[in-house]
Amino acid sequence: MNPLASVDHLTPGHWAEANRLLVRKALAEFAHERLITPEPLGADRYRVRGDDGTVEYRFTARLLALRHWQVDAASITRHSDGRELPLDAVDLCLDLRGALGLTDEILPVYLEEITSTLAGTAYKLGKPAMDATKLARADFQDVETQMTEGHPCFVANNGRIGFGVHEYHRYAPETARPVRLIWLAAHRDHTTFSCAADLDYDTLVRAELGDDTLAGFARTLTGLGLDPADYLLLPVHPWQWWNKLSVTFAGEVARRQLVCLGEGPDEYLAQQSIRTFFNVTHPEKHYVKTALSVLNMGFMRGLSAAYMEHTPAINDWLADLVATDPVFRRSRLTIIRERAAIGYRHRQYEAATDRYSPYRKMLAALWRESPVAGLEPGRRLATMASLLHVDRGGRSVAGALVAESGLAPTVWLRRYLDAYLVPLLHSLYAHDLAFMPHGENVILVLHDGAVERVIFKDIAEEIAVMDPEADLPPAVRRIRVAVPDEEKILSIFTDVFDCFLRHLNAILVTEGVLAEDEFWRTVAECAADYQRNVPHLADRLRRHDLFAAEFPLSCLNRLQLRNNRQMVDLADPSAALQFVGTLANPLARFAPPR
Repeated sequence: MNPLASVDHLTPGHWAEANRLLVRKALAEFAHERLITPEPLGADRYRVRGDDGTVEYRFTARLLALRHWQVDAASITRHSDGRELPLDAVDLCLDLRGALGLTDEILPVYLEEITSTLAGTAYKLGKPAMDATKLARADFQDVETQMTEGHPCFVANNGRIGFGVHEYHRYAPETARPVRLIWLAAHRDHTTFSCAADLDYDTLVRAELGDDTLAGFARTLTGLGLDPADYLLLPVHPWQWWNKLSVTFAGEVARRQLVCLGEGPDEYLAQQSIRTFFNVTHPEKHYVKTALSVLNMGFMRGLSAAYMEHTPAINDWLADLVATDPVFRRSRLTIIRERAAIGYRHRQYEAATDRYSPYRKMLAALWRESPVAGLEPGRRLATMASLLHVDRGGRSVAGALVAESGLAPTVWLRRYLDAYLVPLLHSLYAHDLAFMPHGENVILVLHDGAVERVIFKDIAEEIAVMDPEADLPPAVRRIRVAVPDEEKILSIFTDVFDCFLRHLNAILVTEGVLAEDEFWRTVAECAADYQRNVPHLADRLRRHDLFAAEFPLSCLNRLQLRNNRQMVDLADPSAALQFVGTLANPLARFAPPR
């Protein structure tokens, strides 16, 4: 790539706008998490002072339910000693370093993540704009690649530390560049393959690669004097091959424990999660999720070979639960199963490291079902993250979908909640089960603009059964976690209300689609109707009260500001939580009679 062209998106105009947008988000989310306390100046005007008191930020904001700061980006100004200064998100972190608790170790890495996030936004600002009405009717993958915001709560949410600019252009989801995966032959002595009960290795690789490609790979191995029967085929992210495996695993390559076979035949598009690929050559084929040793939003995005081993069994268990539970069936919830997984174990690195080490997460992959094959006629797919997308004119995809549906906004919202919220409530109350139901992990099935049903994905790494004594099959017991009883309901209050519905409410209210009371009353009615339909769960409903006056504020940015390399131990997620005070529950005043 031409070195000059590689930075065409880094213009003064794009950079200034990217900084304004990220400063707006930082002020809003840091205030929400009580890292900073805006001082009122009257008439919806506020200011935030820097650590030393000489710098201050002034802005207009509206305070909504759940202490959501709806900051007007155009209103933000920065001042010092009577002078107005340009907005700069890196400077904001330096101005507020003490308030944010940024240590000497964390600060430079966090600033790098902020800068990378800004660069990604500058690129997106340089793309041709697609307005919300058009995006609401767009193809599944067009929607996926048009997403601009990343996680709605995290400020540094597109760090991708490890990508060079040429690799950004090649592999970032928003660049929409088709990618061919690189395939390795991995010796069976070091490699574990597992799959769903109704699948086997030969069937999978034949369906994914085809006979001609398999024959070509076999010729490569026999040409080296190797027996193809001694190897399993493993897809890898091209970045991982060029930057990690060909160097860090050089001994494995030299000893022919790993053999590079070249690119596969199909083209893929990177998804929002950056390490997962959708097959655009054959959309009905599996997604492929790969290990990627890139630091992004609090984690190195590797995949553990040991962790992958039980992935298909966990998915089979959950698929059976969803299929047999009458509430899940009525909501029409489905999951797209992770059908097979493969992992290579480097014994020397394993001998030298503990289970947290990124060296144990460099070479693994899984195959996940595509939602395309099960799509009914006349329906279309969209990432749920698109409901929080606002175009450059201030119009939202959610508002455009409401308009397309012709439904009253509260009716549209209720249909969405019946599809999305009810399964999550039932998971908690009937099964002690928690998903990670943020926008990127949920796919909407749309019919004439309305949400007809939802699809959950990213199962084995994200779900948890919050009962360490739960009776689960041996291969599934990994997902059992000990969570204090009073924290279980945070799987709804934090993950759904605070991390998603808070933002959807703000968007719809700001756009004038519906009033805030209407939004939360509709959520409350959905929750109350669910409760009436499950009288046998009355004791659990009382113990975990959805209509409690308040609930603890669990802070995500505080996790990343404390440790931006390993925010949470997935085996013990409760241990890392950062609580700061409480939030008033917007459902409380709509509680049904007791």
